Amino acid sequence: MNIDDIRAADARLDGHVRRTPLLSSSFLDEIAGKRVIVKPECLQHTGSFKFRGAWNAVSKLSDVQRKQGVIAFSSGNHAQGVAMAAKAIGAPSVIVMPSDAPRQKIDNTRTLGGEVILYDRATEDRDKIGARLANDRKLTLIKPFDNPDVIAGQGTVGLEVAEQARAMGIADARVLVPCGGGGLTSGIALALEADAPDFRVHPVEPEGFDDVARSLVSGQIERNPRLSGSICDAIITPSPGELTFPILKRLCGPGLPVPDDDCLRTMTAAFNHLKIVVEPGGAVALAAALYHADQIDGDTVIVVVSGGNVDAPVFADALTRFP
Repeated sequence: MNIDDIRAADARLDGHVRRTPLLSSSFLDEIAGKRVIVKPECLQHTGSFKFRGAWNAVSKLSDVQRKQGVIAFSSGNHAQGVAMAAKAIGAPSVIVMPSDAPRQKIDNTRTLGGEVILYDRATEDRDKIGARLANDRKLTLIKPFDNPDVIAGQGTVGLEVAEQARAMGIADARVLVPCGGGGLTSGIALALEADAPDFRVHPVEPEGFDDVARSLVSGQIERNPRLSGSICDAIITPSPGELTFPILKRLCGPGLPVPDDDCLRTMTAAFNHLKIVVEPGGAVALAAALYHADQIDGDTVIVVVSGGNVDAPVFADALTRFP
C-alpha cells in the first residue's frame, strides 16, 4: 500500500462519490477547549465513508467477476456501500450481516439490491461463512477493511482532509478517526503521510472494544474478548487487519477509547451544533475531541464522523438522555 494506490482510487472515484466538506462550530470549540474541525462522512452516499472503498474495489472487477457477483460481510455500512456499488455496475451482491445489526442497515442493504444472509456474531464466524459462500457461488469477496482496494478508497478521505485543511490555513493538527478493523484509519494515515506530514492520526474506539489501541501498545495484533455489548456496532471487529495493522503501527499515535454514553452525548451535540445525524460508532472520534480533549495535544483537532446510519429509537434516546 502506498500513496499512488490512493491517488489512483481518487481518480477512479471522481464523479461517483461526494466530496464532503469540513465543518466547524464555536460551540464545539468551547466544549473541547480547542479548535475542532469535522469531516462529515455521514453525508456520503449510503450514509458512510464505506462507499468510497466499495466503489474502488467493485469498479475494478473483471467482466466475469461482475457477472458472477460479489460477497461482503458487514454490520451494515460496508454492506450498503458494496450493495450500492454492485447495483450501479449491474453485479449481484450477497451480504453477510449480524442478526443484531440495526434494522435500518439491514433494510437499506436489501433495498439497494443486496441478498442479505444473517448470522449470530456471538457464535458464528463471519469469515468462514463468507469464504464458504464465495467458494460455492464463485463470488468475489470484498472484505470490509483488509483489502488493498478498499483501504485505498478510504484513503481518499485523507487526501480531501489535507487539501481542505491547507485551504483553511491549517498546517498542524491531530486527526481523530473512528476505528474498527483499521481500513479508514490506515488509508487516511497513508494519505496524510504524503500530503500533510505534520498531521498525526489517532484511532478512536469504544471502551471495552479497543483492540487497536491495545495492539499499538503491545506491538502485535490483539483481539477483542467479545463482539457485542456496545452501541457502536459499526466499529466492533475482532481485531485490526493483517494489512491495516502494520500501517497503523508505523504511522498512528496512541489509540483513544471512549464510553458509549459519550458517543450518545456527542450525537446530540452534532445534531444541535452542526445539524448532522451521526450514528454511535461514527461519533466516537468527535466524542474523544469534545470530552477527552485532555488526552490530545495541540490546538487543532480534525475529526472524521464516519457514518450516520442510526435507528430512530437510538437517536431519540440520545436526544432525550443528553438534550
